[in-house]
Amino acid sequence: MSGKRYDREFKLYAVKMVVEDGRKVSEVARELDLVHQTLHKWVVKYQEDQEDSFVGSGSLSPKEEAEYKKDKRIRDLEEENAILKKAMGIFAKNQK
Repeated sequence: MSGKRYDREFKLYAVKMVVEDGRKVSEVARELDLVHQTLHKWVVKYQEDQEDSFVGSGSLSPKEEAEYKKDKRIRDLEEENAILKKAMGIFAKNQK
């Protein structure tokens, strides 16, 4: 079972069998040939963030994307600062 990938629709289908239909995780996992712990993780993830659950491999949720963009902006600004500091050092030497 390890390494098997499931698409968003399948994950939502399995999770909704537990969340909306009130079935046991172990029962649904057995029926869909899933590892119990895997389905349990999906249920927890779904309950934490229903709208953005299971965005797909390689895709970021809107929250993750905003965090990534913020971190990238910080890195870019830090790099610009470092360049400006070096330039100031060069100009200061030339003034002497």
